[in-house]
Amino acid sequence: MAAKNQTSSTQDFLKYIRWFWMLFLGSVLFVILIFLCASWGLFGEMPDHTVLENPKTNLATEIISSDGKTLGKFYLNDNRTPVEYDELPQHLVEALLATEDARFHDHSGIDALGTLRAVVKLGGGGGASTISQQLAKQLFHGEGSKNIIERILQKVKEWIIATRLERQYTKEEIIAQYFNIYDFGNNADGIRSASRIYFGKEPKDLDIKESAMLVGMFKNSSLYNPRPNRNPEGVLNRRNVVLAQMEKYDFIDSKVKDSLQKTELDLNYSPESHREGIATYFRTYLDGFMKDWIKNNPKPDGSKYNLYNDGLKVYTTIDSRMQLYAENAVQDHMSRLQAAFSSQNTPQKNATAPFLDLSKDEVDKLMRNAMKQSERWRKMKYDLGKSDKEIEASFYKPTQMAVFAWKKGKASEVDTLMKPIDSIRYYKTFLRTGMMSMDPQTGHVKAWVGGINYRHFQYDMVKQGKRQVGSTFKPFVYAAAVDQLHYSPCDEFPDTPFCIEKGKYGNMEDWCPKNSGGEYGGMRTLKDALSNSVNTITARLMDKVGPRPVIDLVKKLGIESDIPAVPSIALGTADLSVYEMVGAYASFANKGVYTKPVMVTTIEDKNGTILYQFKPETRDVLGEEEAYVTVKLLQGVVESGSGARLRRTGEAYGVYKEIITGYPYGLTNPIAGKTGTTQNQSDGWFMGMVPNLVTGVWVGAEDRAAHFRSITYGQGASMALPIWGLFMKSCYNDKTLDVSTANFEVPTNLSINVDCSKVSESSTNGSSGDTPDDLDF
Repeated sequence: MAAKNQTSSTQDFLKYIRWFWMLFLGSVLFVILIFLCASWGLFGEMPDHTVLENPKTNLATEIISSDGKTLGKFYLNDNRTPVEYDELPQHLVEALLATEDARFHDHSGIDALGTLRAVVKLGGGGGASTISQQLAKQLFHGEGSKNIIERILQKVKEWIIATRLERQYTKEEIIAQYFNIYDFGNNADGIRSASRIYFGKEPKDLDIKESAMLVGMFKNSSLYNPRPNRNPEGVLNRRNVVLAQMEKYDFIDSKVKDSLQKTELDLNYSPESHREGIATYFRTYLDGFMKDWIKNNPKPDGSKYNLYNDGLKVYTTIDSRMQLYAENAVQDHMSRLQAAFSSQNTPQKNATAPFLDLSKDEVDKLMRNAMKQSERWRKMKYDLGKSDKEIEASFYKPTQMAVFAWKKGKASEVDTLMKPIDSIRYYKTFLRTGMMSMDPQTGHVKAWVGGINYRHFQYDMVKQGKRQVGSTFKPFVYAAAVDQLHYSPCDEFPDTPFCIEKGKYGNMEDWCPKNSGGEYGGMRTLKDALSNSVNTITARLMDKVGPRPVIDLVKKLGIESDIPAVPSIALGTADLSVYEMVGAYASFANKGVYTKPVMVTTIEDKNGTILYQFKPETRDVLGEEEAYVTVKLLQGVVESGSGARLRRTGEAYGVYKEIITGYPYGLTNPIAGKTGTTQNQSDGWFMGMVPNLVTGVWVGAEDRAAHFRSITYGQGASMALPIWGLFMKSCYNDKTLDVSTANFEVPTNLSINVDCSKVSESSTNGSSGDTPDDLDF
């Protein structure tokens, strides 16, 4: 009986063993089947070899300066620009390994020990995901599902993809991809954007504590957001955990860890958006340029490039250093100029401020037109379908808004309660500016400042906006006379009243320009006449050459705007852009050869394949001798005319010295230039050039009726020239730049006399005569 019971027990035990092995082997087979089904794509599409080789990620288009700096990016959702592994500092990689996957170099995508630990401790001992698995997750399905079955299947896919990634890429490439794919928040997609946005530097320049902070954000960048109004304390604690991990795995010693854990985050938060950063107006121009290029240059398969997702690299001519100096010069001067303008145009001093010479009815009409042209009107009418009566009523209801203001010489925003109609008038009180700088030989545009603040004033006054150019047009008349009649700067003309009669050159009536203040007298050389911007002598030259040849000349010099063929254009009545004026003046510095301004040199795809290279567009316009003579005439403006303050070093005097920002400039090198001031001081210009850099500056209000009351403040030498002076001082102080201090090159066979030192002093008697460009301190 006992033997029978023992046999029965043995059989039961063997049955359990069989069941155990059956269950075990069944489970193994089931797991294998799950993995096989997943790899075959039965649980959803799996990436094949080609997809793994080129995983789909959205890459921003990067805008690169001529000196290799990133000016900005074009993107919609993903501000991502990838970096190579060798661009990552070693301590950044070590921080990642210590925190996320210490055995990264010992496994092939799945950490068996970590997985076993996670199973035994039910996740309590830390996660088991390797860097390769996390990369697989980021690349192919993103956030994990809340459904446990779906999450298990996702995890299986991660394991399969991770092992495939390990076969496809080196360990270094996987690390680089992981850093590039992660979203660090605040438009910081990938390590390059994150290091630039949070610390204002490239990844290779990150120090240990900065690297630790960014690696700490891998845990959850939404939770661990370092911005002051978010969770800086949590980020600090998380960073210190990373530093402790780095010490644990001997990447740093305890002394370094302890010292770094005592430090603050030391953020240098520099948001990257389309309305912030450097060269914002230029980037807006470039957006249009790129969209036109994309329209006309499809991919080999016929599809179109995506400006925001395809990772294009656009190499521009802008020099980041010169761009910064230009923007600083605009900010420094315009804040001071605005203070003077605002103090002179208060409602107490002028009931129609900021407008002069307008009646109340004219101001009301101007404001109604501005209201109907506003973005608010457009949105309410076309997007919301509101009636004109409803829309107009909304302009008179106080609304909370942030408005632009100059504060302590810096552009800033002020939160206020204001009626929208009042905000329109408020913005019309601000003086605007446009500035462009260009290498005359290559045509490369080095700096582009289209306004005082892109966020609030988005109309570009470099290429988009056009204003009367005043006396800066006169050199074209002089150049035409030198070209046609072989005049010398030393040739003399009478400074007496002069008229071009009715009917000549299409005049509807006699044209009799007056000198400033109605003062005349004596004989003047052409050099002296241009230096002091004498209107009567410019009119005499226009009478000798005629309007049509002058227009033909400026068209060849790249000016595309319509110019009427009438004598009055000699004094700058035409509306032209800064872009056109700089391109035209550059031809004088380039020995009479016009070179079309260039902004983009090369476009590459994300793999570095060149898609576009610019081809210089040049044409001969003037002879070398005639161009040089024109330059010598323009040098007289800076030597003794309205631009002479660029050379002076003495103390400034006069009631308006507070707006001659940066004086004394003390520029002793050869400079050619011309100031310009339009009627009623609505526009102030300065065009200045040295042998390898031509720069134009315009200053004025949005409406011509908003201007300085007096010529003392409203002339080009006060409104625009200081920006040029500040910019050039900064360029010369930067020894890494090669801005010329040399003389303009003299033609080999110069037949025209340019040395006027022997001209009798009596020939320049009499007062100067332009619109007030001759005023100076």
